[in-house]
Amino acid sequence: MSPVADPLPPVTLEEAFGPNAPVVMFDEVSLAFDDKVILEQVSFTLLRGHTKIFLGASGAGKSTILKLILGLLKPDSGVIWVYGERIDNMSERDLLHVRDSLGMVFQEGALFDSLTVRENVGFKLLEETKMPLPEVFARVEEVLGFIGLAEHIDKMPSELSGGQRRRVAIARAMTAKPRILLYDEPTTGLDPITAITVNEEIIKLRDLENVSSIVVTHQLRDAYYIAEHAAHRADGRVIIERADEDKAEEAEFIMLRDGRICFEGSAGALRASPDPYLRAFLS
Repeated sequence: MSPVADPLPPVTLEEAFGPNAPVVMFDEVSLAFDDKVILEQVSFTLLRGHTKIFLGASGAGKSTILKLILGLLKPDSGVIWVYGERIDNMSERDLLHVRDSLGMVFQEGALFDSLTVRENVGFKLLEETKMPLPEVFARVEEVLGFIGLAEHIDKMPSELSGGQRRRVAIARAMTAKPRILLYDEPTTGLDPITAITVNEEIIKLRDLENVSSIVVTHQLRDAYYIAEHAAHRADGRVIIERADEDKAEEAEFIMLRDGRICFEGSAGALRASPDPYLRAFLS
């Protein structure tokens, strides 16, 4: 009897897709809590430096996507890849280094009220790394300068406006230089003008720092703004303006309905869709 050949090693995302491998990939992911289906056979990819914007009614499964990427939930079936590593069957210990590639911005900012802006923004570096204190605070000053809040570094969160607190939360998420930023309803509760300042930080990080983004929102105005604007540097300043067609198409919308994807495409395709459910959602 001929010997049984050793099984082939699993193919990595880089081997399958080459240098342009997705940074996040869901393949037929399903999840239910008891009899309630949360996600059903959800598949999508996120490319480096691109944006996915998840829309849908409350309970459609949008925030569950973020929890699965973070490894806070495990799917019932399907495969999840984050930066070339399969995480759906990964232990909590192994997930720690994957989470180093991720930054999370929560709906309400979730700042520590007893810490200054400096301490809030530097929290992860202070608590989870051995970086010397001067280097931590140098990085904090760099990040706060990037988002235009350097003058607020020694203030307490209670001294900031709602928009400033949300931007500090973004600064905290980016301090450890994550390659992917996850935003859960980042502009909820903000007035339209203040929301634009938050949207512009998301755009700047994507276009100037090449950060990949997943944005969960029900604010269509903000979703379109993020998708259809771009940032670049000119004469030492950051300019945000309307994106050209190719750039705008790098931001893809995914509409979830009852745990399934009912639309995936660009802002233009979403606006043009004749689907009655989408028309009702957009109206």
